Amino acid sequence: MEIGDRPVRERPLTGQSDRDELQGQLLSAAPGLAHDEAADAHPGGAVAVLDRPPVEVDPAGPQTDRFQASTRAVVNGLGKAASRAASKAGSIPSTSVATTGRGVLLAAKVLRYAVTDTLTLRLPFGELIIQAWTLLKVTALPAVLMAIPFGAMVAVQVSGLVNEVGANSLVGSITGVAVLRQGAPVTAGLLMGGAAAAAIASDFGARAIREELDALRSLGVDPVRRLVVPRFLALQLITPILVVIVIAMGVGAAYLIATVVNDVTPGSFWLSFGAFAKMVDVWFTLGKGLVFAAIVAIVSCQRGMEAKGGPRGVADAVNASVVLNVLLIIVVNLAITQLQTMFFPMAVA
Repeated sequence: MEIGDRPVRERPLTGQSDRDELQGQLLSAAPGLAHDEAADAHPGGAVAVLDRPPVEVDPAGPQTDRFQASTRAVVNGLGKAASRAASKAGSIPSTSVATTGRGVLLAAKVLRYAVTDTLTLRLPFGELIIQAWTLLKVTALPAVLMAIPFGAMVAVQVSGLVNEVGANSLVGSITGVAVLRQGAPVTAGLLMGGAAAAAIASDFGARAIREELDALRSLGVDPVRRLVVPRFLALQLITPILVVIVIAMGVGAAYLIATVVNDVTPGSFWLSFGAFAKMVDVWFTLGKGLVFAAIVAIVSCQRGMEAKGGPRGVADAVNASVVLNVLLIIVVNLAITQLQTMFFPMAVA
């Protein structure tokens, strides 16, 4: 037998001298081996063990490794989230332009079908009447409930101001201008952009999820012609009704507050109202309402028809249609008001 480069004598160990000799040979052949003190307890043999330096174990090592691993995971997750957010933010302009383009094309198609089908009597008048009644039911009562507080609020604020200068007779004129020029069209537009838009978008979204729109296309029926146009014209029909309701309720509430609470005579209220409110204001109010109705119909139908992803997609389509309608109504109202002020300034009738 050899250990390292030195031969070791192979014979039975019979005495203490033989064990000492074997230990010396082992130590000289492998310096890393040391005699085990327990060898003396085993007669007839010896045990050699490797003399290694003790390994120091850091008790905080596993916790440090876990902390570093969790830190790396968090950093990687944040990096991926940041990259996704950056890519999504970069795609917003192109997505917005594409959505606007589809909306413009849908509006052009709806206007073409609305004119041609009405003239050729191909318009589904039954569907038109049903949709107009349905949309009127969900917007008429909210119009009354919104118009009365609006007119009363204007009368209360104005009365406190004109009493300071002794011009109580101007309450009717200020109330008339506020309700007629801004209150009626904006209230009607917001009602259509809220209740009516939610109803239209949810209807189209449910049809899109159930693939009814695809089924109509496969049968050769255009969903725009069959479904969108009747809802577009229905909103146009109910807009004058909503505007008249808001004007009547708003001015009536202002009249009651001014005459009962602030001691304004009825004659002075109506005289000042007629002095500043003109028919051109009524026509502008109706025009605003019709524009708002067209915006609500196009946006709501488009968002509903493009819904996908199950019930969550329908909810997202409804939320998007309501938000877009409200923003567009506010912006368009500002633009039309500016044009009205430029070309038809307010003056005593």
